[in-house]
Amino acid sequence: MKVPVRVDGRELVLTNLDKVLYPEIGFTKAEVIDYYSRVAPAILPHLRGRPLTAKRYPNGVDAAFFFEKNAPEHTPRWIRKVRLPVPGSTKNRETIDFAIVNDLPTLAFYANLAALELHVPQWRVSDDGEALPPDTLVFDLDPGPPATVVECCQVALMLREVLQAEGLAARPKTSGNKGMQLYADWDCREEPSVYARRIARFLEKERPKQVVSVMTKKLRPGKVFIDWSQNNPAKTTVAPYSLRAVRRPAVSTPLLWKEVESCEHPDDLVFTAPDVLARVEEHGDLFAQA
Repeated sequence: MKVPVRVDGRELVLTNLDKVLYPEIGFTKAEVIDYYSRVAPAILPHLRGRPLTAKRYPNGVDAAFFFEKNAPEHTPRWIRKVRLPVPGSTKNRETIDFAIVNDLPTLAFYANLAALELHVPQWRVSDDGEALPPDTLVFDLDPGPPATVVECCQVALMLREVLQAEGLAARPKTSGNKGMQLYADWDCREEPSVYARRIARFLEKERPKQVVSVMTKKLRPGKVFIDWSQNNPAKTTVAPYSLRAVRRPAVSTPLLWKEVESCEHPDDLVFTAPDVLARVEEHGDLFAQA
């Protein structure tokens, strides 16, 4: 079934609205589109100007998925696209035409494609389509079992202290899966991956029983891996307020620091789409207020 709609003056055709994308609770594509439409004021500032990598689940989170960097052929003309070089592409491409999610109609278009997860880099493009220097620093905290997000919170508090001493204000969010991320506005004092690696290695040296700064899996059980490499310009991180393709429609959710400080159980920091809409209603965009 196709449903023509008009979103902020743009014509869209929504399809398969009753398709269940999260089978465990029966969360449908219509509910995914509704979530992204309602959370748009909070999520759009974190997507604007950033080349999109969409993770699409056309048959739901229990079925096959694919990453999509190249804007689909049927992308409407009114959606902004930028052609950017992609050195080292696994598909031997020299360039990719990325979509830029600048507005609600574009967000709704991707939600209708079952693009459950929206991933973006730590840099934006200029009005002329040129890549700008990174404006955001990110640390991805990944717990090695039996560690959980509880241990990630402990490491996040250590990172906050170190970054404060460096003049950077950290903003925490859940990954929407097992871990969490810390963001900070970046002033281009140096190459961000180099800086983040130095901070990660410093904490690994200070807290070797809790922190690891290398990806080697045999070193990670019971520790928190600080993935500094997410600052590589070729990499992306799930956007704040993006859904995740897990059992329930969990969201990568900006947090209050008091929530990080008081976390005692992994379930303390699990937020679904309805939870996040209520949080935005109460707090606004916590990332905007840092």
